[in-house]
Amino acid sequence: MDRGIEAGADPSRGAGNGAVEYAAAGRIPLAVVVVDRGGLVSHWSTGARRLFGASKEEAVGRSAVDLLPVSGALPEDDETAPYGAYAAYDGLGPDLESSLDGRLSYPAAGRARLTVTGRDRDRVDVLWWAYPLVGPGQERLLVLAADAGAMHHEGQEADGAAVERMAPGFALHTDFPGAEELARGLPEILPSMSVGEGARIVSQILELGYPVLEFSQNDRVPVTPDWGVPRRAERKARRERAARAAVTGEPLPSDVQDEGEDLEYVAVRERLEFLNEVSGRIGTSLDLSKTILEVSRAVVPRFTDVAGTYLREQVVAGEGFPEGVPDTTTMWHRVALEHTDEPGRWDDVVPVGEAMPFPAHTPFFQCMTTGEPVLVPRISEQMGHMIAAQFEKRDIRPLITHRSMLVVPLKARNVVLGFMILLRHPERVEFNDMDRVTGAELAARAGLVLDNARMYTYQESVAETLQDSMLPHIAPRMAGCDIATRYLPGTLLGRVGGDWFDSVKLPGSRTALVVGDVMGHGLNSAAMMGQLRTAVQTMAALDLPPAQLLRNLDDLAQRLGDNYLATCLYAVYDPIGGELHIANAGHIPPVIVRAANGRSDLLDLPTGAPIGVGGVPFEAVRVRVAPGDRLVMCTDGLVEVRGEDIGVGLATLCESAAHPAASMDDACDTIIRALNTRGGRKDDVALLMARLNGIEPEDVADWRLALDPIEAGRARAVVREQLHVWGLTALADPAALMAGELVTNAVRHARSRRIELRLVRGETLLCEVNDDDHTLPTLLSAGPEDEFGRGLRVVSRLAREWGTSRTSAGKTVWFELTLPRRS
Repeated sequence: MDRGIEAGADPSRGAGNGAVEYAAAGRIPLAVVVVDRGGLVSHWSTGARRLFGASKEEAVGRSAVDLLPVSGALPEDDETAPYGAYAAYDGLGPDLESSLDGRLSYPAAGRARLTVTGRDRDRVDVLWWAYPLVGPGQERLLVLAADAGAMHHEGQEADGAAVERMAPGFALHTDFPGAEELARGLPEILPSMSVGEGARIVSQILELGYPVLEFSQNDRVPVTPDWGVPRRAERKARRERAARAAVTGEPLPSDVQDEGEDLEYVAVRERLEFLNEVSGRIGTSLDLSKTILEVSRAVVPRFTDVAGTYLREQVVAGEGFPEGVPDTTTMWHRVALEHTDEPGRWDDVVPVGEAMPFPAHTPFFQCMTTGEPVLVPRISEQMGHMIAAQFEKRDIRPLITHRSMLVVPLKARNVVLGFMILLRHPERVEFNDMDRVTGAELAARAGLVLDNARMYTYQESVAETLQDSMLPHIAPRMAGCDIATRYLPGTLLGRVGGDWFDSVKLPGSRTALVVGDVMGHGLNSAAMMGQLRTAVQTMAALDLPPAQLLRNLDDLAQRLGDNYLATCLYAVYDPIGGELHIANAGHIPPVIVRAANGRSDLLDLPTGAPIGVGGVPFEAVRVRVAPGDRLVMCTDGLVEVRGEDIGVGLATLCESAAHPAASMDDACDTIIRALNTRGGRKDDVALLMARLNGIEPEDVADWRLALDPIEAGRARAVVREQLHVWGLTALADPAALMAGELVTNAVRHARSRRIELRLVRGETLLCEVNDDDHTLPTLLSAGPEDEFGRGLRVVSRLAREWGTSRTSAGKTVWFELTLPRRS
């Protein structure tokens, strides 16, 4: 690594003494250390590792005073003491230690000896500059440091006397050659700094004073950061000497051989360190949008000044892996744009979120179709005009013309997912072939990270779709009750589970309420859950009693396989009778919240064995309920936490369920907040809450009809009369017509003399006809000459909804009509 220093005269001070006439500006390998407000190191550059011996991992988070124990100037017996004791320029501070521990609030500079344990206890002659930082960030102090001993060795070759007088200081103006280079170069050696943080620090340096080295009373040299790569002129001279040696057959000069190897080693090492650093900063999340921002911010400003990221439409939409080679119709979404220009300069011209295709004659199209980087050393006026043609009514040419451009593809599995457009300012060194290789490697790593995020997003979308398709969309209102539900996946990585809830409409204005939990996680549990839920719906439609339904479900689970185990809670609510009929299969008991006094209790139910165990009977109990009571049913994932007794969770469930709430949704949210904030939950959660409103006796009317065709006319009459009493005259005619058709069918097919007709006024008008025939009627295609088959067709045309279901005594045929809006 070249540790020399180029010296130059300050144009405001004159030509100087000859020792500093031969160059325009000082380039020096700098160590950069940032100290936070707690006095701890928050940033530690590669140069700091080389100078002080500690790695970044060892330094970050440690006390800055411990890492940089500088307590003063050089020892007095040192031959450079008169100048080493010069600890500041223009009286700007005594020593580094005062800056590190926060006693100085103004810039300071100095020179001191430092014992570095990582360098075989060498005493290092250190030049340093310390800048106190202000602003919204956590940074408190910026320290720049350099190895004076290495510069002393190089400087002796030019003018030993001048080097002996070398001392650090500040220039309070910025009209030195290279001042702008500092503003561009310093961010490149500020590790892990965002664009805003780096810009703020550089602006404060330029405001507080430019770092300089003084060689005499009149000559000062502005310092600019050096990556450690020899000057271009020196490299050219070495190449020329190497070429002459190759032509003449003379041995290769030792300085060319050694420094050439060192140059190659340094360049490769710098690139690898950059790539490793970038790799460590991207991929910290599986969130696609966050990953995109990480990729963009990782390269600005160190590698480029502008980075625009474009992704294919399918990738942004999460529609899976895009297939085929892109063409001129492929839409590319601009998903991120990072730059070092002034804020807002790019926002209106190239806003994030815009989608556009790219013509075949652009370098972007070449990159996306070949999958290889495209290097444009300088964007000419002609190319700038060609690119700008894509942007209607927006002139992008001032932003891109004369800049160096590198377009790199973002690939995964040999498919181009997107690309990045990298631009450097005209004043900055243009991209070269090494940058092309570096950019390709960077894009390859970024492409894999983006593909991982894309696959996760896609799989998460598939899992959510599967889960949504398996979980029912329960109506918020059933006959005589209001229902609210919640489902929470166990983990973000496994959104499919075996927990479920359901509600099923039953004859007699009753509602079946179900909560179940399949043991295990993942797709197998979800598939089993889907089978059991379908089975419950089917058996509920047969109006099986709760205990018999669980018995049949247990038999089914055993036939499906040995691994089919689940818990289930099945309840039937009768809003007219004010009763719950409940059976339990190894599930946690439900909570009943009484409207009369607000008290909440766990219902005492026979536990039963889980579904799939076999050979265990199930029992059902009946529980009286009053209008306004609430039933809370959930799976154990809500109340059970590893390492905690489940009784604690059940007590919390009871307490939170009793909390007053403005709505059913608010009541569910209250329970979730009370129980889901505890740590350790890994299981899925299904929660169903039902407010049991009941149906008042005056909203129910029923009649017993004889097995006589004349009863169809009587049915029409009593329905019409009752609807007039309820103030539903507008529904009288269609309801009477359909009721007559259902009674006619019942009279024709019933076996005994018992037919029941019932009207229920609730959220809808429900009409039910019960008989003892177990054969369910079906819609028929009746022709002009057919005598039968038109009754149900009339019902299907006029009713809001209609259906049939078997009962223990026969069957029920029903229809619903929408109630007119109340004025």
